[in-house]
Amino acid sequence: MSSFKPSPRTHTYKPALAWFAAIGGFWVFVLVMLGAFTTSIGAGMVFKDWPLSNGSVNPAGWLSDAAEFAEHSHRLSAELMSLITIAIAIWIWRTEERAWLRKLAGFAVALIFAQAIVGGLRVLLEHHYVDTINTSVGRLFAMLHACLAQIYVCTLLAIALSLSRPWLSPAQGAAAEAAARLRKIGAACCALILLQLAVAAIMRHSFAGLAIPMFPKSAPDGSWLPAAWDFRVAIHFTHRAMALVLTVALLWFAVRIWREKAARAGLKEAAGVMVGCLFLQVALGASVIWTTRDPYYTTAHVIVGACTLAVTFGITWWTHRETISRSRA
Repeated sequence: MSSFKPSPRTHTYKPALAWFAAIGGFWVFVLVMLGAFTTSIGAGMVFKDWPLSNGSVNPAGWLSDAAEFAEHSHRLSAELMSLITIAIAIWIWRTEERAWLRKLAGFAVALIFAQAIVGGLRVLLEHHYVDTINTSVGRLFAMLHACLAQIYVCTLLAIALSLSRPWLSPAQGAAAEAAARLRKIGAACCALILLQLAVAAIMRHSFAGLAIPMFPKSAPDGSWLPAAWDFRVAIHFTHRAMALVLTVALLWFAVRIWREKAARAGLKEAAGVMVGCLFLQVALGASVIWTTRDPYYTTAHVIVGACTLAVTFGITWWTHRETISRSRA
């Protein structure tokens, strides 16, 4: 009998793996959408237990109740996303020569397990209240859950891009130099977006989405600053101020990309998508206020925020392609 020998690890384009990773990168946005909608309609605690839902893997009546449908769909999609992530990681570890990519796949698996635990603690610790900060321990974990989700999106995107055919033929000469000039500003923009999304998570789970109920002004008398301040008003105003900072930063990043003559057409097109996401995100943010936090506008605002991060991170990851591809660690 011949012993089974695994396929050798290679540094070549693997179409099936690349497409499977791309599907995983798409499905994560479905997961984000379901999580955002669940929070937007206040259904995060419709089930008081975890990992089961009302003591069952298939709770009675969940298909006919909007709140239960949103939360249980989120849990089911998270389970599917976990399986997809584990499958991608195993596939990469068995077939991929690049050690850094194998480690990145392992990091994605660690993130999905961390997300599951944090999501569970959000439910199990909701009844513990922290008087000093006027919130529950469960909501603190909900904020962390939202932030980890954005890092998870970026990780899956990095894996999918690194498995694509164009990644395996790095740019040379002027194109590589153009990418190098864009790296720092791209990294700064990604950091700003992550900070903004963290502020947004705190705001949403502190019920501060309408702490300033008008837009673009912040007070009924037309003032740009709120008339009275507390934590909810402050975190809401911080979110608005960060949006202004991000608008300037992302427009600057896009202009820098467009002015780089040696930058590839795909990079310039991605910069256009980034700017489109930015303006759509601002419009949705305003609509959230004007519609008194309509759940559909609020959910769309969260999704487009994740898309804005994904596109910006994707551009930045791509500008680091030569440096990453040379890594043997």
